[in-house]
Amino acid sequence: MTASPSDEVLIDVDLRHVIFALSDALDLVGVDDVGHGKRVGIMAAGCGRALGRSGDEQERLFDLGLLHDIGVSSTRVHAHLVAEFDWEGSQDHCATGAALLRGFAPLSSLAAPVLHHHTRWEKLACMPGVTPQEAEQANLIYLVDRVDAQAAPYYATGGILMQATALRESIAERSGTYFAPALVDAFLAASACEAFWLQLEPRGIAAILLERQAQGRRCAATMAELKQLATIFSRIVDAKSPFTAQHSLGVARLARLLAQRMGLDAERCDRLEIAALLHDLGKLRVPDEVLEKPGPLDDRERKLINAHSFETYQILRPIRGFEDIARWAAYHHEEPDGNGYPFHVTRAALPLEARLLRVADIFQAMAQDRPYREGMNGEAILAFLRTLAGQGRVDGDIVEIAGASIQEAMTAARPVAAARPVGHAPDRK
Repeated sequence: MTASPSDEVLIDVDLRHVIFALSDALDLVGVDDVGHGKRVGIMAAGCGRALGRSGDEQERLFDLGLLHDIGVSSTRVHAHLVAEFDWEGSQDHCATGAALLRGFAPLSSLAAPVLHHHTRWEKLACMPGVTPQEAEQANLIYLVDRVDAQAAPYYATGGILMQATALRESIAERSGTYFAPALVDAFLAASACEAFWLQLEPRGIAAILLERQAQGRRCAATMAELKQLATIFSRIVDAKSPFTAQHSLGVARLARLLAQRMGLDAERCDRLEIAALLHDLGKLRVPDEVLEKPGPLDDRERKLINAHSFETYQILRPIRGFEDIARWAAYHHEEPDGNGYPFHVTRAALPLEARLLRVADIFQAMAQDRPYREGMNGEAILAFLRTLAGQGRVDGDIVEIAGASIQEAMTAARPVAAARPVGHAPDRK
């Protein structure tokens, strides 16, 4: 992403709070069950307590649980993870997640445990290059992750206590093979009380999250760290489907270019860039088959798609210091005439940044090659956007700013700005 003078300036945003909030996006991949990462973190911290680990180590295990599935964006992959105790493709998302974390200094120490959190103990215990601490953390996450995969159907029905004995026996049977015996013993000790299981129901999770937010130590963020973290999450979203590959990154580059052309200062450009990187977080809850459907969407599928910008808002709105970023990202499908979604706000209530993001979002989607059609050339994109502007659906002034810098806009929207023939671009955005 583009560097700016404000990149290294500390800003009034808590980096841990941002990480905590963005972890909600990972749980969206569960579609109907959106608490997996939180439950894994809660159980891991509880087992850490049974092992006698320090408060800092328990906090680390909680964070590791929140982020262990950072390599999963596909609902198909998620379905395998919850339906099968072990499966052939389970290592793929581990490698993806570790690669995402490795380059971000505040979270890089979590990369090795994430890489190995589906590796059986009998292999992990003698694996070269893995420290004892990394092996223990990885295997503990594997253990409680598999507990949660088996327990997930019972939280909403209130039947989790009826399943506790069977779940404990399932883990005990795998001691020494899948899981380290010491970790199995710690899990059996921690899970012997009813409270261990009841805290994993929705009300219990909410109470624990509030408590951790109140007690957690603050970690001041730089703009560079926020942009890098936003880039990581944009890559998770963009990896969800070939229909969305590289989309968020292209929107961010283009939105920043348009903002600069309109004279916005560096900090507003930075915040808009972050909003653009995160604008499609809510799409993680959209089933893969809906995003990848080659034909027209039916009414139900359209409603699923249209909910994604509100899901993005729900993720970003709790972050103190992200109030404007949350609104800009959530408004990227709002239209000046009030006929957009999900809030139906009109031009008077639409910040300039939100209107910039809307144009950048449409422009990039049309410029990018998609599996079902080639990207459009600049002339065709401008003609389409001008039609939308005439209908009151986008800001015409911003469209003309893009038109005045069309070659740079095309380069920003896609890395190679070679001309493309005009093709059909369904309104999948």
